[in-house]
Amino acid sequence: MQSDKPAILVTGGAGYIGSHAVLALQRAGYHVVILDNLVYGHQDLVDQVLNVELVVGDTNDRALLDRLFSSRKFAAVMHFAAYAYVGESVTKPDKYYRNNVVGTLTLLEAMTAAAIDKFVFSSTCATYGVPNTVPIPEDHPQNPINPYGATKLMVERILADFDQAYGLKSVCFRYFNAAGADPKGQLGEDHAPETHLIPLVLMTALGKQDSISIFGTDYPTPDGTCIRDYIHVTDLAQAHVLGLEYLLKGGHSETFNLGNGSGFSVREVIESARQVTGTPIAAIEHDRRPGDPPALVGSGEKARTILGWKPEYPDISQILTHAWQWHQKRHGAK
Repeated sequence: MQSDKPAILVTGGAGYIGSHAVLALQRAGYHVVILDNLVYGHQDLVDQVLNVELVVGDTNDRALLDRLFSSRKFAAVMHFAAYAYVGESVTKPDKYYRNNVVGTLTLLEAMTAAAIDKFVFSSTCATYGVPNTVPIPEDHPQNPINPYGATKLMVERILADFDQAYGLKSVCFRYFNAAGADPKGQLGEDHAPETHLIPLVLMTALGKQDSISIFGTDYPTPDGTCIRDYIHVTDLAQAHVLGLEYLLKGGHSETFNLGNGSGFSVREVIESARQVTGTPIAAIEHDRRPGDPPALVGSGEKARTILGWKPEYPDISQILTHAWQWHQKRHGAK
């Protein structure tokens, strides 16, 4: 059955969050083309699960973008193509500014030349830095404490200027800790290297590593460990579809936090993982890492009010259950 919905270009669509957004777009009836340089993306998941056209290339390649936009008619671009390792951004800021800022600017210039004026952007709570209030609202001051957060904030500023100059309308999603996997088990998180707590806990449960590290047990939180707001990746993906449809209906440029409004501590995540997996996951306590705020929790009220976004899987045990199913399938015994 042919859909009357338009075509959408998804950059970084072979990555973790991008691939889930592609799946959500497909389920909503959109035609999708992926642009991904496959530095971190997974071609096997595009081929076997998403089964959409994959253009292998980089957002810094203006000639490629011009060919892409002249040969197809896209109603909007959904942009996930970014490097996102905070620690690496500190040691290699040039890599991050070139890819995350210059690459996005090149993409926006090509879009403007092709008269594509709708853009959904994957931003981050890292633009806020260390929060003054929790949960964090969208009007909280933005003071990023690492180059990764700074690159995302710079793109937000570029988008505001492109709106004023060229009428390009954008939705920026600042999200907190993406986690979980497709509930049907088709997609999930598979980073190399892996730095996120939930997959590391589950890899420990699978016996792929001996223990999970807890960095800091003396924070001013109920159990002394850091608190983070974990958002199911399927809920994130659904928000991107809602943001796209908001723009397609003529919405103005907007910024939304994607957060559950409540967080879970490192100890709570580990304990919940023990219950979900049925394994005695060993945890080793270490000193704090520099730059880790005690609590990062986002208010998702604005997205709920304006977009009608309702997270379907807010509970940490649901997030862990779906992630566990995926990790057993992807990394378990062959």
